Amino acid sequence: MKNALILHGTQGNSNSNWFPWLKVELEKKGYKVWLPDLPGSDFPSLKAINQFIFSNKDWKFNPESIIVGHSSGAIAILSILNELPEDAVLDKCIFVSYFEKSSSGGEWGPNKNLFDYNFDFAKIKRHAKKFIIVHSDNDPYGPLEGAKNLAEKLGGELIIKNGQGHFNLEVGPQYKQFPFLLTLID
Repeated sequence: MKNALILHGTQGNSNSNWFPWLKVELEKKGYKVWLPDLPGSDFPSLKAINQFIFSNKDWKFNPESIIVGHSSGAIAILSILNELPEDAVLDKCIFVSYFEKSSSGGEWGPNKNLFDYNFDFAKIKRHAKKFIIVHSDNDPYGPLEGAKNLAEKLGGELIIKNGQGHFNLEVGPQYKQFPFLLTLID
């Protein structure tokens, strides 16, 4: 069964930005969609996020599953993949506005607990058929270099959009929706 997990970022929630819109659009396409409010989103912890995701007995990852993560939700994708059973392979993971610890956004106080986790990129790569990284050339929270590093580590496709900031409502009301993401999912 086609299903999609949508993960918001730090200080966000399931009703912010383009997340509710994407949920509705994917449901129209026959996806079962889970758009949770992640625990401790003001100071997220990957351990807490993983515990929350994997404790949902109604949610099952399968070969038709996709995960879309924005900002620290994109980092959470990595930790989820790192914890999947060895034989689990998802269809696609889409990282929007990813950043890493060496990026200026990674040092921001609320995100300090995101980097006390050891990622095994060889293992992570085995858990999805396709990785897509969507980043802006002027993201104020995560420099483009972090997205380039992730694309290289995963063998993923990097899509750079000009002048789109953090792909959120800070950029403008157009990010109540994000139609470009649908083109990546189909």
